[in-house]
Amino acid sequence: MVDANAAPTARPAGLGGKSALLLLAALVGGLVLGIAVAGMGDGVKEPLVQAAALIGGLWLDALRMTVIPLIVALLVVGVVGGADAARAGGLAAKAVAWFVGFYVFSAVFGAVMTPALLAVFPLPQAAAQALQAGLAGVDQSATAAAVPTVADFFKTIIPPNPIAAAANDQILPLVFFTAIFAFALAKVEPARRVGVLGFFEGVSDAMLRVIGWVLWLAPVGVLALAFAVGAGAGGSALGAVVHYVLIISALGVVLTIVGFGIAILVAGYAPGRFFKAITGSMVVALSTRSSLASLPAMLQGAADLRIPQRDADVVLPLAVALFRATGPAMNIGVALYVAHWLGVEISWTGYIAGIAVAAMASIGAVSLPGQISFVTSIAPISIALGVPIEPLALLLALETIPDTFRTLGNVVLDVAVTGAVSEEQTEDSGAAV
Repeated sequence: MVDANAAPTARPAGLGGKSALLLLAALVGGLVLGIAVAGMGDGVKEPLVQAAALIGGLWLDALRMTVIPLIVALLVVGVVGGADAARAGGLAAKAVAWFVGFYVFSAVFGAVMTPALLAVFPLPQAAAQALQAGLAGVDQSATAAAVPTVADFFKTIIPPNPIAAAANDQILPLVFFTAIFAFALAKVEPARRVGVLGFFEGVSDAMLRVIGWVLWLAPVGVLALAFAVGAGAGGSALGAVVHYVLIISALGVVLTIVGFGIAILVAGYAPGRFFKAITGSMVVALSTRSSLASLPAMLQGAADLRIPQRDADVVLPLAVALFRATGPAMNIGVALYVAHWLGVEISWTGYIAGIAVAAMASIGAVSLPGQISFVTSIAPISIALGVPIEPLALLLALETIPDTFRTLGNVVLDVAVTGAVSEEQTEDSGAAV
């Protein structure tokens, strides 16, 4: 899930400016209605829960069907675009290397930090048990089967049949094959690869349009799923909602601090000077949840930091298009939170697979507001970890607040990395304010 960065992909139809409020209202309304019927007799409650689960399940299946074709298409387009940018010049190549390296760091950070946060601030046991009861119908076998055993882990990285890997939700080998294919395609001469690249761009555009249609029905789907959870979990569900938002948002806050660390320790800026230069960008990011909308303020901030304009004009637009710094950490954080919620034990091979998918999938992450790409970005990671994806449909309605911190961290890191890779640092870059 990513903020609204720049991208040539059109915004899907069916997602208006009030969508976040509608989804949140559907979530709260569904939970409240479910809690209201929780104390009623089974003769009243059970038929309502079954109907709600059917409606919510059909909506979730409609969203799930886009995951495999979308992740393949976006990864191909993202890798080829990044390779082209790297070939455009030394500065761009240096920036792309920073992006890829930070993606790996971000994924590892999320995999380590989320369990640590949950160990210090665990979901109350009563709430966890109630939520598990509310999602008693979730079938964990399909996702758990996608995680390789220790003996098979390395053998399954390279898929002998990529089509079969896609059909069986074997995400890690599918992503590995797709990345290799994309790097090979990037080496093909432009005149011959344009048709293949156009095909994958068309697939991603079509899948995003399908997502747009499905999201028209998102309030209905979320209401139904929330009703089923509320009926099973009771009032504990509301406290769990707040706990989730705080844990996931904390990951974005810490990565924002990491961005300041890069600016100070690597780029050499004085803390006060960098904070002053980035303040305008942070305000825009917090108010719009869009890196694209923050780009003019970021360019001004780069000028205030005396980053050469020719460097800023190359790296910052490239960062807005390719660098979703907080994505790997916060995406794997969501999947691990669901595992904590449902009591799913994750093997070390599952962790490695989840980290790899989180890092690689971010290269082709769709550059649209987080609620559009939430399930399609996190579902592959969940499958790689062996975590059911059904709860993601509920968490979709809560993405507004974490997405704000995603964007804030992305904007700070965009400017920090631009300063770090700039080929000409002024002598007074570290001067005090």
